[in-house]
Order: sequence, then C-alpha cells, then structure tokens
Amino acid sequence: MSSENLPTSTGRKPRVAVVFGGRSSEHAISVVTAGAVLRAIDRDKYDVLPIGITTDGRWALTADEPERMAIADRTLPTVADLTESEEGSVVLSVDPGNREVVYSEPGAVPKVLGDVDVVFPMLHGPYGEDGTLQGLLELAGVPYVGAGVLSSAVGQDKEYMKRVFVSFGLPVGPYEVIRPREWEQDPSAARARIVGFAAEHGWPLFVKPARGGSSMGITKVDDLSGLDAAIEEARRHDPKIIVESLLSGREIECGVLEFEDGPRASVPAWIPPVTDHDFYDFEAKYIDSASGVVPAPITPEQTAEIQRLAIAAFEAASCEGLVRADFFLTDDGEFVINEINTMPGFTPISMYPRMWQESGVGYPELVDRLIQAALRRPTGLR
Repeated sequence: MSSENLPTSTGRKPRVAVVFGGRSSEHAISVVTAGAVLRAIDRDKYDVLPIGITTDGRWALTADEPERMAIADRTLPTVADLTESEEGSVVLSVDPGNREVVYSEPGAVPKVLGDVDVVFPMLHGPYGEDGTLQGLLELAGVPYVGAGVLSSAVGQDKEYMKRVFVSFGLPVGPYEVIRPREWEQDPSAARARIVGFAAEHGWPLFVKPARGGSSMGITKVDDLSGLDAAIEEARRHDPKIIVESLLSGREIECGVLEFEDGPRASVPAWIPPVTDHDFYDFEAKYIDSASGVVPAPITPEQTAEIQRLAIAAFEAASCEGLVRADFFLTDDGEFVINEINTMPGFTPISMYPRMWQESGVGYPELVDRLIQAALRRPTGLR
C-alpha cells in the first residue's frame, strides 16, 4: 500500500478504528462482522480506519472494502485477504497522552495516520473479546465500544460467568469444568468425573471450550463412546473445557443495549430447532443461515421476565455497551441463563441486530449508539 493512499485524520469528525480478525478460531466471523459494521457507519459523521489483526497477531492496515468481507460460496474471509502489504504493520501508542496510529513498512519512513478517538473492537474469542485488547486500550487511554477488562474476561470464561451469575442469584443449569492440568495429568479421573455428572443429570451432554464462542468446538455427546473425541475437539480451541447437561425447552435470546439513561432490553428471539444439525452450531449460525423468530412466541409475562433477567446479567457482570443474553425456557416454564456474549455477532443474519431492529433500533442507529456510548465513557476506573 503506497503512502499516498493511506488514510489520514481530518481532525474534525470523531475517528473510529474498527479492529477485527484476531488470533482466535473465530477470526473469520470477526471479519464478516466488521464488514457489516463498516457498511453501517455514517461516513458523514465519523472518519473510519479499518485495522485487521492477522491470525499470527500482526496489526495490519486493510482495505475499506466491506463487500470483500462477507461469506461467499461458503468460503470464510480472512484479514490476509484484505491487506495489501504482507509486512506493513499498524501500531497504537500505549501513551495515554498520545492517540496517534502509526503505519510502517520495512525500509520506509513510518507514516502517522492521525489520532483515534474511539475503537470499535469486532474481535470474537480469546485475544480480543476476553479483556486482553480492552486492557491495551485502557493503557492507551482510548475509549472503546463494549465491555471493560473484567466484564470481557467474565463474559469469555463460561465457568466464571456462571459463578458470577450464581452469586447474584441468577438461575444457571448444571455444569462441570475440566481444567487443563486435570486432563493432562489424570484423564481417567477427569473422565470419571464427567461420567458421574452424566449419571446424575443424564445424557446427552454438551462438551464445550470454556472460553470460546460462535458454537465452535462444541459437541453433543449421546453416550460414553463419543466422550473422548468431544473432549479433544473442545481442547483444540481451549485447553479448559466445560460440560453442560441438556436442558429440555426452548432457546430464547435477548439483547441489552446501553442508552443514555442506562441499559435496556430488546424484544426476545426464539431459536427454533434446526433440522439439519444436532444443535445451533457454527454451520447453522453462519453457513446455512439458520434464523430465529423475532419476536419470540412467548407470553408478555415471559417477555418481561427474560428482559429483567437479561439486564440483571448485564449488571451482574458489570457490562457496558451491549450484551446478548442466551436463555433456555424450560418445559416447566422457568428461565435458565446459558451465557452472555459481550461482543455478539453483527453479521447480516445475527440475532442481536435483528432483535433491536424489531425493537425500533435499526442497524445504523445501533452502531451509532454503541459508538456514542463509548465516547461518553471515560477510560480507567469507573
């Protein structure tokens, strides 16, 4: 990318750096999500700087071409597809008094791209959604969209998320956690613990990466014969795994968005059973375009209750900006919270934007509200 084509700040409009990609297994979905956000940002109101993080961790200046960031013919996009230089890198200063972004290539004079006023981190999974990027931005003194360091970490780790919810009196389902050392040192004992869990709560079980998302690495296990393969699949994404029992009922989601007067909940959505998949997995979500029903076909009383619980989960984890809260509505009419997602997908078929669209907040307004909420918040302790 030649230096004359590099974007520079006008110094008038707030400058939004959209950061996406990353080192996690959710890299491609992050790219797709960022493409949707780039299409929606009001260019008359904001300057935009797209920054992609490659799978090996390099911060790269990318083309501002959202049409190249969509899933095409079942092929997932990557940051590498969007960079015009295989060696150029972007650096954000960690000096709170300096918000300059610098672009450099080997053998060339570094180019100052201007100040960044706010970062819109569209990263999913570890190394971005888990508090790591948020910590960097806190050091740099740059406002950013979404949850802070602690709430991002809690939202990423399903074990500690559930522990926080239990401490606040929120209903969670049965689960068991196998830490890396347990499986590596004594897999027989770890396996026996899972079998004991199944004996108490029944098969099937869901074996998941404890700190993953986008339904990647999750296996529905019907009996003991599939357990070891499911554990190894989860451990490909995260050495720490979580095992959950099957809850009989309907999957209901609810979005939470930060307004000027505090968080509000959207109308909920129902995720109907998918006929070609064992559960609502990665392929169903992103490749086969499985879609939920918005609003969910539940009673007004149930809608009010899930909205109350979604905001309670948002507050319990000290979240900011946005959250998608996922619940089971059990056969006996009780809501059980499964998890929250502090940076839910913003792809064209994602449930979070659809729920807010039905609640009267269209996609461009949703993006604008998130940016404005970030600009209102200070960095540091708050």
